[in-house]
Amino acid sequence: MAVTDRALQGVTVLELGQIYNVPYCVLLLANLGAEVIKIEPLTGEPARQRAGGQDATPFVMLNSGKRGVCLNLKSDKGKELFLALAAQADVVVENYRAGTLDKLGLGFEVLHALNPRLILASGRGFSRKGPHRSLAAMDLTVQAMTGVMAATGFADNPPVKAGPAFADFLGGVHLLAGILAALLQRERTGQGQHVEVAMQDALLPALASNLSALIDSEGALPERTGNRHGGLALCPYNTYSAEDGWVAIFCATDRQWLSLCDVLHRPDLRADPTLQTNPGRAKRMDELDGIVGEWTGARTRRECLALLGQAGIPAAPVLALHEVLHDEQIEASGMLRTIQHPRRGAMRVFGSPIDLSDSPRPELATAPGLGEHTRGVLRDRLHLSDADLDALQSEGVI
Repeated sequence: MAVTDRALQGVTVLELGQIYNVPYCVLLLANLGAEVIKIEPLTGEPARQRAGGQDATPFVMLNSGKRGVCLNLKSDKGKELFLALAAQADVVVENYRAGTLDKLGLGFEVLHALNPRLILASGRGFSRKGPHRSLAAMDLTVQAMTGVMAATGFADNPPVKAGPAFADFLGGVHLLAGILAALLQRERTGQGQHVEVAMQDALLPALASNLSALIDSEGALPERTGNRHGGLALCPYNTYSAEDGWVAIFCATDRQWLSLCDVLHRPDLRADPTLQTNPGRAKRMDELDGIVGEWTGARTRRECLALLGQAGIPAAPVLALHEVLHDEQIEASGMLRTIQHPRRGAMRVFGSPIDLSDSPRPELATAPGLGEHTRGVLRDRLHLSDADLDALQSEGVI
């Protein structure tokens, strides 16, 4: 097989994605070199409308490098056009409500019969093997039904959702992994397959500490531990107030604890036999958090980070969102880039966290306007004439 300059060069992806889950998965595919055709209803997918127009910021951030096509999949001609595109594609990715593609007559059996090499990848809220398989799912509801909300917040307060949309994005990353595995397996078998990832399943392993603590304590530990370790097994492990904000500090090993004692200038703590292991320190968690907090409270975040970092202790300033937008580390990584959008001007969009040394990242075009490439894609791929396209538009198909 010839080596290409990008990992997924030559792979064609049809995206039927909405909101965050699948659009992020497919953004990663685009960054790996795949050609992506995003197919939306004539009114656009829901993420477009959040700012009252077709270029809402979340949409622009997650749809760089995609060609935008509008098709009415509820019409017979719209389905025919989609199937004609699918016959030439490698992957179809969707996160419609379970069963929607089948109701449209575009399910896996139909697609596989048309194009046996085609991979259908589906992002779901819940596994098709369980009783909630057809439940409408969003990040909030998946967090609620996975224990994330129960584990987030402080013990004496109600459960709260995690700030980031973990379910959507962890689901999207796992779906990417499934697609790549299916493409690799197709090299051996010549056959496509149906890949499914449920957001609930993808989110569950992130609760490893919390679930382990629940099992080991036989339910004795609180579900919500605030900024402390989910299993209350590690100490220090918290956020501590500094002169200009907050600092997160974490001693993962006993050696790091001894180093922290040196930074604190507390030889008495270093020598205390009851504090030599994490279980011992966990028993005196309130006391130790108070000592560490007194030390950080007399310093700035930068001063804390310099002293703790030099000692090899995991620590970080708690950055506000406006600080993240201008953080030099994130700026250097290229994960947040500034682009010139044709209608909204300068905007921040996501790059890719996947860095392949032998596969340079493409410079992706801005997210498409609603239906921006419909005529070009149908003309180039299906060889439709302008008269054909005019007729389809007048019939409400495109």
